[in-house]
Amino acid sequence: MNEEEIHEMIIKCPACSVEGIAKSMMKEIEIPHFGKVLETTIQCPKCGFKHSDVIALEQNDPAKYTIEINKNNLSIRVVRSQSATVTIPELGVKVEPGPKSEGYVTNVEGILTRFEEAVKKAMNLFDDAESQKNAENTLNNILELKKGNGTATLIIHDPFGQSNIVSENVKIEEIPEEELRELKTGFSHIEE
Repeated sequence: MNEEEIHEMIIKCPACSVEGIAKSMMKEIEIPHFGKVLETTIQCPKCGFKHSDVIALEQNDPAKYTIEINKNNLSIRVVRSQSATVTIPELGVKVEPGPKSEGYVTNVEGILTRFEEAVKKAMNLFDDAESQKNAENTLNNILELKKGNGTATLIIHDPFGQSNIVSENVKIEEIPEEELRELKTGFSHIEE
């Protein structure tokens, strides 16, 4: 499969279960500073279902990527593999991989937008005053960062080293063995 080759199939829609209607597309591409990935998309014209994923095809050593979020780097490219944990400690926000985790390519502002959407959803789930106040504070801090006000730390822990923050200012470190054992990967493992 080369970069121009797109594989398409017509499949049963995973959402509305109509046979032979959803289009599944797969394309292998090379992302600079990252490597080869398989980009997959499923779209159903009947129900509107859409699912996209970016799957890394190369495995590297476990790595921790750290960068300071500030007004000058909101557009820096961020590649998050489906097995990575994304954290902004100053905001108290963290996304860990699960069985349905998706990889994606975005930028620092896109990461902030994803956290913003998650906090808004959480506000609808919890109606006690303290949770609402905490969520409102987190939301305000995210919005201020998106406007370029203040700084925070973006950290990506990837047990397979497939993520990246494409910047000369990114700090890339090995993940210590004891920390690595505690990381979720999103994959189920049977312990021996």
